Amino acid sequence: MAAPVVANGPGKEENRGGGGGGGSIGRPTNPMVTPLLTDLYQFTMAYAYWKAGKHNERAVFDLYFRKNPFGGEYTVFAGLDECIKLIANFKFTEDEIAFIQASLPPSCEIGFYNYLRGIDCSDVEIHAISEGFVVFPKIPLMRVEGPVAVVQLLETPLLNLVNYASLVATNAARHRFVAGKSKLLLEFGLRRAQGPDGGIGASKYCYMGGFDATSNVAAGQLFGIPLRGTHSHAFVSSFMSPDEIVEKSLKSSDGSSVCKDFVSSVQSWLSKLKRSQLLGGIFGETNQSEIAAFVSYALAFPQNFLALVDTYDVMRSGIPNFCAVALALNDLGYKAVGIRLDSGDLAYLSCETRKFFQGIEKEFKIAGFGKTSITASNDLNEETLDALNKQGHEVDAFGIGTHLVTCYAQPALGGVFKLVEINKQPRIKLSEDVSKVSIPCKKRSYRLYGKEGYPLVDIMTGENEPPPKVGERILCRHPFNESKRAYVVPQRVEELMKCFWPGQSGKVREELQPIKLIRERCINQLDLMRPDHMRRLNPTPYKVSVSAKLYDFIHFLWLNEAPVGELE
Repeated sequence: MAAPVVANGPGKEENRGGGGGGGSIGRPTNPMVTPLLTDLYQFTMAYAYWKAGKHNERAVFDLYFRKNPFGGEYTVFAGLDECIKLIANFKFTEDEIAFIQASLPPSCEIGFYNYLRGIDCSDVEIHAISEGFVVFPKIPLMRVEGPVAVVQLLETPLLNLVNYASLVATNAARHRFVAGKSKLLLEFGLRRAQGPDGGIGASKYCYMGGFDATSNVAAGQLFGIPLRGTHSHAFVSSFMSPDEIVEKSLKSSDGSSVCKDFVSSVQSWLSKLKRSQLLGGIFGETNQSEIAAFVSYALAFPQNFLALVDTYDVMRSGIPNFCAVALALNDLGYKAVGIRLDSGDLAYLSCETRKFFQGIEKEFKIAGFGKTSITASNDLNEETLDALNKQGHEVDAFGIGTHLVTCYAQPALGGVFKLVEINKQPRIKLSEDVSKVSIPCKKRSYRLYGKEGYPLVDIMTGENEPPPKVGERILCRHPFNESKRAYVVPQRVEELMKCFWPGQSGKVREELQPIKLIRERCINQLDLMRPDHMRRLNPTPYKVSVSAKLYDFIHFLWLNEAPVGELE
């Protein structure tokens, strides 16, 4: 699989010819996102629609999900910008049409392929919730309206672009909630991600969901995400002794002086630490290959010195060696960044390390040394973060990889794409499993806020119903459970869906936002939620409802469409 790259900077290249005013919208990040990124049955249905003369009938589909992931009660909506880029560039090339023709039965008429040559998304209309919003089951994330054959061809790629993006953004938000706002969160998952596209997407949507930086250089270039990273165990173990270090000099931070033998300065500080009244007895002889690696790294990056300290022994070697180098740097006006722990009892080791740093600050009068940053990694997830909080720890930053980017706790979101109206006739999908019954007709969605400023309930109404009003009591009903209903007097009403692709409607198109603004929106959205909806264990379900009129219509249509049994 080719690595996902950007064919152009945002808005710098003409689109593929999707129409609808998309000239200012760039291509999808991944060049593999084309009209062929779909399931074969979308083309077989498109042909059947065309053959029956139904292909231009006006259809409305809702894209939504049925259950929040990870056992939680909220989801972060992500992937919308890539969906709109797909829409803006939706146009078949001759090679793609030739491949479709070779893949369908030879009985398919040639006129269908001429039809495919002419289609784009200029007559498709997209309404969606803004990317980065907190969303809930059953509420449409996107409403896609247009010729039924065209919209059907969009089903698979839209779900593909939304499902993983929303899943991993939600996973990131959940890790942020457990870690707390004060901690630095670093996404380190590229090497464990499901291929290049999984790695790039994870970095993008983890940042959107509240992470601070990534180790993924390509994602940093593509999306402007801050980069973080230092060195591995291999770098430390590649050194044998300080004798390997040839260039030993280091300029002071202000350039006013030069330390000609930085190695000797480090060794001098290491001797002082051994003789220290506060620190004496904690360690003896430290690993000299490790100190050689630390010195070499400090000489290369004196302003960004952060050391991985668990290659040999954290407290008997790694921490003393780091501190000796950090103190030698301090003499030259540099401030070491900190250390990283990648194994062992992270709670205990972080606390012992903090005591060591504080002891140095106290004994040697080095202001701020006690607050030197401690980063932890090592297969972290929500549960380990929660356990660390309960045990008590001194970690300032967490590097999280495998469990984050692979969404190890739940591999898929389970988004669906359902027909809710065709030719202005509402349609419903029935099932013996009530959770799979669709909510028919073209709808509008609102979020109702209470007196304390928290969202109380999301409500769906028919498109032509009057919107809920502030201060006016409205009956909110569960879509399928007759006894679940409540009156709400909203203090604020927010309509959720906006027009992101107007087609031929003449509506004003919402501009796509840069990822940093979407990230801010996501963080603000999460802050708005009531804490009991957000907690890890036994979160309170958020209420999703329909208006009384829509409830009555759902059940009228349900009874009308369900076959009546006959007993003999």
